Amino acid sequence: MFTPSKIRLEPTPPSLSEVDLSQCFVSKKHYKKALKHLQKRMLAVQQAYYHQGLRAIICVEGWDASGKGGAIRRLTERLDPRGYTVFPIAAPTASEQGKHYLYRFQSRLPAPGNIAIFDRSYYGRVLVERVEQFATEQEWQRAYQEINEFERMLSDDGVRIIKLFVHIDKQEQLTRFAARLSNPKKRWKLTDEDIRNREKWSEYEVAINDMFAYTSEVDRPWALIAGNYKWFARVQFLTAVVEGLEKDVDLTLPPIDPALVKLVNEELNKTGEKP
Repeated sequence: MFTPSKIRLEPTPPSLSEVDLSQCFVSKKHYKKALKHLQKRMLAVQQAYYHQGLRAIICVEGWDASGKGGAIRRLTERLDPRGYTVFPIAAPTASEQGKHYLYRFQSRLPAPGNIAIFDRSYYGRVLVERVEQFATEQEWQRAYQEINEFERMLSDDGVRIIKLFVHIDKQEQLTRFAARLSNPKKRWKLTDEDIRNREKWSEYEVAINDMFAYTSEVDRPWALIAGNYKWFARVQFLTAVVEGLEKDVDLTLPPIDPALVKLVNEELNKTGEKP
């Protein structure tokens, strides 16, 4: 009888204290060159996943104003929009609240050849829902195993799962909040709730590190992104995604279909054009 794969947590899970937030690029030219290279690799990955009917989920977590949206935009900038979907996850709707918290993610799983990107994810159960007491202690403690089993089920079914957390320090967050407030095009992103959440920074740090400890699985580890400098963060973000999706995947483009070549040549001959 076939049985599910074993859940193997990393013996030394990552921690926020390990992230060097001073890392940055020396020049914009260096950043642009690295970004362009990674975006080309990401496009090759997307084509491979499409042609081979592979599926992937990218979970993006991080502090408010850490640059998650900007990193996702750079990740998808050169991709075919038919092959991926970005799901911005906010508070559950009234109808979703009456269902298991994983329901709204189960209903958004990627089809063959597609990539689902969750801008915030089911890990909210052990982060904001834990800290803000939207979930009971029993509910969020139980969620670690539920999430591990959910991801194991998906992995066993062939879904590649990439998990990223974008980390910034408290002062950098405040600086970005102030910048948003002074920018009419970004002012809508800032709420009084964002400011209140800063009072619980230390509680969130504990919850985040617990999340790493209990859900960083050997085959589905967390990648921590140093987010204080946006250029560096975006390149580090794309590198983690591309390398994770490329692993053990044949990136060779499929051979051309001889029958299709014949049809095109026949049509070209009708118009007198050379093939």
